[in-house]
Amino acid sequence: MRVVIAMSGGVDSSVAASLLVEAGHEVIGLSMQLYDQRAGGETFGSCCSIDDLYDARRVADTLGIPHYIVNFEQRFRETVVDNFVREYAAGRTPIPCVHCNADLKFATLAERAAGLDAAAVATGHYARVRYDEDCRRYRLLRGADPDKDQSYFLFSLTQDQLAHAMFPVGHLSKPQVRAHAARLRLSVAEKPDSHEICFVPDGETADFVERHLATTPPTGDMVDSSGRVVGQHRGLHRYTVGQRRGLGISTAAPMYVLKLEPAESRLVIGPREELGRQDLTASGVNWIDGRTPATPRRVTARIRHHHPDAPGTVVPDGPDSVTVRFDAPQLAVAPGQAIVFYEGENVLGGGWID
Repeated sequence: MRVVIAMSGGVDSSVAASLLVEAGHEVIGLSMQLYDQRAGGETFGSCCSIDDLYDARRVADTLGIPHYIVNFEQRFRETVVDNFVREYAAGRTPIPCVHCNADLKFATLAERAAGLDAAAVATGHYARVRYDEDCRRYRLLRGADPDKDQSYFLFSLTQDQLAHAMFPVGHLSKPQVRAHAARLRLSVAEKPDSHEICFVPDGETADFVERHLATTPPTGDMVDSSGRVVGQHRGLHRYTVGQRRGLGISTAAPMYVLKLEPAESRLVIGPREELGRQDLTASGVNWIDGRTPATPRRVTARIRHHHPDAPGTVVPDGPDSVTVRFDAPQLAVAPGQAIVFYEGENVLGGGWID
C-alpha cells in the first residue's frame, strides 16, 4: 500500500523507510521543516537542522523513493514552542517531545497522507501497534528494546491515529537498526542520536524562555517547607522539581526544589526526604482504547521518560482527569510532565501532571 514515512534524517526513520520498501510498499518520504533555516534566522539546536533534511534526502535517493520537505514552521511554533514557553513561565516543567510527536507529527502528517491518498503514516519510533480482535481496539505497545522504548511520547494517540500508524523498527533493537543501515550502506548508519530539545540551543532553557517572553519572569523568595525565607531565586523558569544544583545557597545538607509557587513567585526547597510524593493529579488524560475506566485501575506508571515503572492505582475523577496513588512515594513529581500508564507491554494512556 502507499505509506507516508516521516524522515528526520536520523538512522531510525531511515531504516524504517527501508523496511517499508523491502516489504513492497509504495513509500513517500516527508521531512518537516520546523524553523527558519535561512541565515539570519533564529539559531535553534542541532537536531532537525538543514543537515538533517539533506541526510533524509540522500537516504530517499538511495532507497529510490520520492522525498518532500513540508513547512511546519507555524504549527511547530504554535503547538510546541509557544506551549514550552508558557509552561515554564507558569512554573511547570514541560515535555515538548510529546506535543511534537503526537500533536504535531501524527496529526499533521495524517492530513498530508490523506492528500496523497496514502493508507498509513509511519515513523521511526521504537513502539508497536497491534489490533486486538477480542476487544476490537488498536493497542499501543512498548518497543521491543526496553532501552530505546519511546511509547511514553505517544500516549496521546487516538484509535483513529493508531489505525493508520506504522512503526517499522518497533520490534528491533538499536544495534539491529544500525546493522541494517550498514548493510544498505545508508549514509546515516553511524549518525549519533540527538538527546537535546531541538529548538533550545546548547540546552540554555532559561535564556530561551526569557527571549520569548514579553517580560522577564520576576525573582522572589526561596523558602523551606516551613515557610522560612532562606534566600532569593532568579526566576522560577530556572528551576524544576527535584533540582539540586544551581540553588545559590549553602546548607549543611543537600537541598532540593520541592515546589514552585508562581502565584507568589516563591520557590520551596527542602531535604531529599521531603521530595517524595505518593499521590498526584493529572488532566488532559487520553485512554488509548477510547474508554475511561469506570472504576479504579491497577497500573504501572512512569512520571518521566527514563523513570522506572512504579505500581499504583489510577482513580478516574472525570472523563479526562485522574488521581494516581502510588504504592510507594515517587521522587520529584514535576507538574507539566507526562505520566503514562502501562499494563505489561500495553500502553493504557496518560496525561499531564498537575
